[in-house]
Amino acid sequence: MVERSLTADADELRTRARSLRIRILKMIHAAPAGHPGHPGGSLSCADIIAALYWGVLRVRPEQPDWPCRDRFVLSKGHAAPALYAALAERGFFPEEMLGTLRRPGCRLQGHPDMSKTPGVDMSTGSLGQGISAAVGMALGGKMDGKTYRVYTLLSDGELNEGQVWEAAMTAYKYKLDNLTAIIDANGLQNDGPISEVMPMGDLLAKWRSFGWGAVELDGHDVAALAAAFARPPAEPGQPRVFVARTTKGKGVSFMEGQLAWHAGAINDEQLAQALAELGCPSGGDGGAVS
Repeated sequence: MVERSLTADADELRTRARSLRIRILKMIHAAPAGHPGHPGGSLSCADIIAALYWGVLRVRPEQPDWPCRDRFVLSKGHAAPALYAALAERGFFPEEMLGTLRRPGCRLQGHPDMSKTPGVDMSTGSLGQGISAAVGMALGGKMDGKTYRVYTLLSDGELNEGQVWEAAMTAYKYKLDNLTAIIDANGLQNDGPISEVMPMGDLLAKWRSFGWGAVELDGHDVAALAAAFARPPAEPGQPRVFVARTTKGKGVSFMEGQLAWHAGAINDEQLAQALAELGCPSGGDGGAVS
């Protein structure tokens, strides 16, 4: 397995990450009342998503089911707005569709649905299951002699699920060096801080004990993320995981590190402040959502 050439430079990656954050905020603001979305965890992984979709993933928006494409599984399915923003900006579907988030009968449901949304490789939302699907995809690629790579993004709270560790053991057993897991380690989950709800200890040591190559990264250094994702595994036959240290609600001052923004609505005043902090006036271009 060889190192991938990056498809975007650091400036473009940072621009894309900012654009994703703007789209995420506008999408959730426009969504129906009740449960419009998860802004905190969507914003925390925006740099990771940008690094993948503009740095390393080999995909064809005009042919979403291209057999040789790399696969991406958003195991933390509640961060669907971040994925939808990237898919729209890459051209998998019209950007106007972002304004339909969570509406009855729409193609952009609250969690990714592969039967509805072009570019979604796996339906997710039940935490712990996405990485298992990614293991299956990677194993299938090995059995078929394919060269595609499989990437999956998990939350740190998701690591409480025992199924994650069953998948980790399976990936090690079958030497799935075509599989990369990324942990969005923002330190918060629905019920509180990870350290209080279910302490996970030393994540690098834990993953290494399961036979994986494990590296810690700054989850908001988008250029460093892309470079790391593009490199081949350090050891042939070894799956790898990147523990990306992030901040929940990254990019919006009143959301950063705040558990209250795990899920919730964004009102007009909050949207205006958030967009201003990201350098985008409320009615300006960039991340337009009708």
